Amino acid sequence: MIINRIVVLLFIIGFSACEESSNIDVPITYNFERNGESSVSFEGQTIRILMAEELISSMADFNQTKEQLLEMYSNQTSNGDDANPFSIEWLNESTKSIKSKVAASRDFYSANAAESALIRGDLESWILNQVQEIYSNQSVAATKGQAGQIADGSSVRYVNKKGLEYNQVVGKALIGALMIDQMCNNYLSQSVLDEADNIDNNDAGILAMDKNYTTMEHKWDEAYGYLFGASANSDDPTGTIGSDDSFLNKYLGRVDGDDDFSGIGIDIYNAFKLGRAAIVAGNYKVRDEQAEILREKLATVIGVRAVYYLQKGKNSLSSRAWGTAFHDLSEGFGFIYSLQFCRQSNSSLPYFSRTEVNNFIEQLLEANGFWDVSANTLDQISKEIADKFEFTVEQAAN
Repeated sequence: MIINRIVVLLFIIGFSACEESSNIDVPITYNFERNGESSVSFEGQTIRILMAEELISSMADFNQTKEQLLEMYSNQTSNGDDANPFSIEWLNESTKSIKSKVAASRDFYSANAAESALIRGDLESWILNQVQEIYSNQSVAATKGQAGQIADGSSVRYVNKKGLEYNQVVGKALIGALMIDQMCNNYLSQSVLDEADNIDNNDAGILAMDKNYTTMEHKWDEAYGYLFGASANSDDPTGTIGSDDSFLNKYLGRVDGDDDFSGIGIDIYNAFKLGRAAIVAGNYKVRDEQAEILREKLATVIGVRAVYYLQKGKNSLSSRAWGTAFHDLSEGFGFIYSLQFCRQSNSSLPYFSRTEVNNFIEQLLEANGFWDVSANTLDQISKEIADKFEFTVEQAAN
């Protein structure tokens, strides 16, 4: 009898949620208009994705200087030889920067400036190390304790004395420190969406100054932009997920291509659409439900890829394919670093704290780093991550 009552109660709750969502007009694509014109805008997110693309590609260009690379990261110089580091001129003209949004979310870092500074410093140090350790050893063969070049099939990788590729670390760390943090802990947060008079203004249709959107609509769109801001068709990016940028979009495509996680891409896209439509309808309960879905599924992408690369690196180490292994483990390092920005659904806590993440990193880099890291260590870290996200190591390793 008790079980029957529980089943009925769950059915009622599920039916009520579906009924509430069915009263919201959800467009076929992420196309929202007001007075015949688009009310969607995420230009700043597109700019930062493009800046990050140039930064990562430039780290592999041995003609760059540390000043040019740091300028791509911070975009603070107003004059001088390093003032225009980007190949796209309008990026040089922008007042936006990558660094200003790294570890800068309202929920995680507004009251934790010290940790934010440490994270920004991590990225700066990796960029500087690329010049100081890698550029200066471009023609040296990498060996245990010696930075330099190492073969990876037909490719050449450039690693530090512990086998770490700094450009891979920076690229994957930005997925968490920039994209995930801004999406999940800032723009999808109630503290940002409902700030000041946002609810009243959204209910009354009061637009942001000289814009065609309410402030709440815009905040949601900015979260969307960090995933789909570089898509060829940002209204309907589902056909190109995985090929639109080198960051979160790329790895969402990789995870979606795994049969164990197939459909996660369209689930995320649909949650963004329904959440935005709920804002238009003034239904903040449904909006917040979609935000929680997004936090869970976006975090899953990071967790899956962290485990995937640790396992891929482990397999290459067993065959002494050092270059391939170091490349994969460097990507895994970056995804592990990004775990501290992944927020548990219906919680204010990350899946892994900075202390826990640093503990993983210390295990990977102790002694001679990737040259000596054991299969047991890689399996242990993989299992801790997989258990937290409630998938298996085997599922993620496919």
